[in-house]
Amino acid sequence: MILGSIISGCGMEAVQGRTDIEISSVTADSRKVTPGSLFIAVKGFTADGHRYIGKAVEAGAAAVIYEDATMAAQYVPDIRPADAGSGKSGQDASIRTGTASGDSPVFIQVKSSRYALAIAAANFYDNPSRKLTLVGITGTNGKTTTVTLLYRMFTSLGYSCGLLSTIANYVGDRRYEAANTTSDPVTINSLLAQMVGSGCGYCFMEVSSIGLDQDRVAGLEFKAAIFSNLTHDHLDYHRTFAEYLRCKKLFFDNLPKTAFAITNIDDRNGMVMVQNTKAQVITYSCRSIADHTCRVMEESFDGMQLKIDGHETWTGLIGMHNAYNILAIYSTAVALGTEPQEALIALSRLQPAPGRLENLRGPHGLSVIIDYAHTPDALENVLKTLRDVAPSRTLICLFGCGGDRDRSKRPEMGHIAEKMADRIIVTSDNSRTERTSDIMDNIRSGMTPAGRARSLFIEDREQAIRTAIMTAPEGSTILLAGKGHETYQIIGTEKRHFDEKEIVTGIFGEMERMQNAGISGNGRKN
Repeated sequence: MILGSIISGCGMEAVQGRTDIEISSVTADSRKVTPGSLFIAVKGFTADGHRYIGKAVEAGAAAVIYEDATMAAQYVPDIRPADAGSGKSGQDASIRTGTASGDSPVFIQVKSSRYALAIAAANFYDNPSRKLTLVGITGTNGKTTTVTLLYRMFTSLGYSCGLLSTIANYVGDRRYEAANTTSDPVTINSLLAQMVGSGCGYCFMEVSSIGLDQDRVAGLEFKAAIFSNLTHDHLDYHRTFAEYLRCKKLFFDNLPKTAFAITNIDDRNGMVMVQNTKAQVITYSCRSIADHTCRVMEESFDGMQLKIDGHETWTGLIGMHNAYNILAIYSTAVALGTEPQEALIALSRLQPAPGRLENLRGPHGLSVIIDYAHTPDALENVLKTLRDVAPSRTLICLFGCGGDRDRSKRPEMGHIAEKMADRIIVTSDNSRTERTSDIMDNIRSGMTPAGRARSLFIEDREQAIRTAIMTAPEGSTILLAGKGHETYQIIGTEKRHFDEKEIVTGIFGEMERMQNAGISGNGRKN
């Protein structure tokens, strides 16, 4: 594609070189530069792309976009401003070519490299989001469940769909690994282009607050945006809750008037999210009057009987938080043209997303629940659900907190576990470069002396899981919170294989063999 077409709308401030040259790829990673690439120097949190301009040029970059003129000065020849005095904020300056020619790359200065990366990626892949129905969801909890089930639902209705989620990305039924909740713009647009090429009509996408703040979804055209809820998370990045909210709200502020803004009005920020949107607002609620409403009629470990807009349906999911997720899915499907009855039938066939309240049944009537809950609100929701469904069972909560992340939520999660569980085991999550013992001490600080007395603190998560299961009274419910779908654990800088389903299944197998041999969990003959 021609460079001039790729950089249209990128917010250029100065250009040196011809813009009618052919570009073979767009990247912000100097290691991926090949002859003919457009390299975009982005300031990151651990590395600054401006430091790698030289390497990109050596690798054959045909053009370089940069933001920081001071950082780029050693690599950029004499730059000529392109109508720099026009004062048109947010608009492209007109292009004046300088003297670069031959093998010299074109150098382009922009106001924001992150924004330019997103726009350039969308342009390079011919703006694929405009060629399918793109649906995004933002919020603290429920994003993965909602987009995964929307993907499954619309697939079951006969549509070819794509999915961009924390767990994995899908182009039709082809699976690709996901590195972030919201991928980088090049990856997003590349996958969207593959979806278009494969005949997909829909894509369902998680949109994180960090992704919004970093302009990863700039240039994408959404047909619908869903707001689930807003609670305590990512304050290590955003610093304040107000900033966290502002970033989430950007999603709805930037929607076109042809889109739908679908919001949970039971959350205190539900209407705040859509107060400045140009999109058509659709509300949903489980507690009050809204465009779409839901009530939980019955609930067990096997699922829930719901009444949605006055019509009853069954779901294999459990918990009030999942009632909200199901209602968001229904509201979105109807907004996109699905007949209500057809949507209800499709909802009744859906199974939980991986690592979301997955129930593994074992010997002695034990139920081990694996869930991704890693925020105070999510942990409280899951524990409340398990308590409500089986109030007479002993409830054991095993959890940890991620290292190098928001520390303020750790004592709050310790307090919630103490308040709602009969037994608590505090262990490691992804400790990263923090000491696990320090993280556990942060959690411990939110507990009372009585709560600490009925808690175990075991750093090794596999040993903690074994202890929880082997010492659980008959008929107990054991929640393993925090890892969910993840099949790894990050300790230090090492990413180790760690699959809780494998571990639990193995322990259950040991218990069954012991039971058959007449040995109890404590190693004694029955």
